[in-house]
Amino acid sequence: MADEHERPVDRAVLTAAAWLHDIGHPLERRGIIENHGEWAPTEGKALLEAEAVATDRIDAIQHCLRTHSVRSYSPKPETLEAEVLFDADKLEATGAVGLVRMACIVGERSGRAGETYAVIDTPAVDGEVSSELPDITLLRDWAEERLEQLYTPSGRRLGTSRWRFMDAFFTQFANEIDIELTEYRTESTE
Repeated sequence: MADEHERPVDRAVLTAAAWLHDIGHPLERRGIIENHGEWAPTEGKALLEAEAVATDRIDAIQHCLRTHSVRSYSPKPETLEAEVLFDADKLEATGAVGLVRMACIVGERSGRAGETYAVIDTPAVDGEVSSELPDITLLRDWAEERLEQLYTPSGRRLGTSRWRFMDAFFTQFANEIDIELTEYRTESTE
């Protein structure tokens, strides 16, 4: 993706941000920190300063780290490097690999105290904690939400391709468990 832009991408900034953007995930999962996207810039700065990285580069990397999340309170990316990182991070949650990854996330969260996710199965599984939507709808919504937020032309192109696969998968899934397809059909993300 970094090669497909009219403006040059600072690969050193993008690479460092890619390495550091999710360093807080293990702590967030264990409840030690609340938001890995807010924690990563501070921790990343300390790591980069220890390696004598220039201040302007650290600032650029911190911006990428602050803006990579889809959370509503996350700031918007203002640099090409931040946009590319944001898009790559969202694309990781789409397509075949993203679908499996997101299913694992929903499965991991299933049944946790206070969580509202159920295991992936038919929408009417007795005895399971469930949201108002079947899990498959949750996966679809998560993927679609991420694809709608992409910034770069290359990200949107890849997103459209991955959405085609996911849309076919969701349709097949609905057919196999015999549920109403209208719940799952939406126009493809362009």
